[in-house]
Amino acid sequence: MPDKLSPGDFPANPLEKTGYTLEFNDEFDGPRIDTDKWVPFYLPHWSSKAQSAPSYYFENGNLILQITKAQGPWCPEFDGEVRCSSIQTGEFAGPVGSKLGQLRFSSACVVREAQTNVRKYTPQYGYFELRAKGINTSANHAAFWMIGYEDSPERSGEIAIFELVGSHISSTSSGVRFGVHPWGDQNITDEFYEEFLNMDATQYHIYGLEWTPTHLDFYVDNVKTKTIKQSPKYPMQFMLGIYEHPFEGAWTGIYDPSASYPKKFTIDYFRAYQPNGGYVK
Repeated sequence: MPDKLSPGDFPANPLEKTGYTLEFNDEFDGPRIDTDKWVPFYLPHWSSKAQSAPSYYFENGNLILQITKAQGPWCPEFDGEVRCSSIQTGEFAGPVGSKLGQLRFSSACVVREAQTNVRKYTPQYGYFELRAKGINTSANHAAFWMIGYEDSPERSGEIAIFELVGSHISSTSSGVRFGVHPWGDQNITDEFYEEFLNMDATQYHIYGLEWTPTHLDFYVDNVKTKTIKQSPKYPMQFMLGIYEHPFEGAWTGIYDPSASYPKKFTIDYFRAYQPNGGYVK
């Protein structure tokens, strides 16, 4: 575990990575979300495209995903007052009225709006990194994570590359949550961590994951922070978003209605690589 990280902005990595080939990337230069790479909604099958569309803008070569004061909840029927602005690299769901859909986070969930199933980028294994700024307001968090592309019990696991909880961030110490969650995958054991690092997560930092057939290596600012000896065995898609939990008892902290809006998650780039020669399986 690193005992000292950059107190301010960590510089961007070069686009080329020694020993790897770039497979997918978005430098977020705007002026709009690239729909050849992203589905610009958050799990719309449980809600609708209208309710789950992100609020965002581009600024200085960054994507700013935001929560605005007037923004409504993304899925009030099944997720209460939670607000989010999120994008993803795939979409899979069954017909309206069915229980078949990615990340069935509640047993009450049924598909409410028909969607076209698409795969923009759904790799199995690789090295992935994101350069971004988090947020330090209570009841908010920013996250970069992966879920199984198809929702079936054995292919529904999650890899959280990071969750940055606003109430756990200060100018000298920031909690970084990461790990795996099985959902319905009986081959995965729930294994989540939160490491407090000597850094300010509201500044630019690089969060990385090496996903191999046998294990997961997590990185912050190019330094390995943890190895988890588990590995989902199926294609996964990426999820990138900011969330707000404006209700009492939220795990992200106490909601402060006087906090200024918008709440912003700033993303510089996302890059995905495959090792030259592949992985040993």
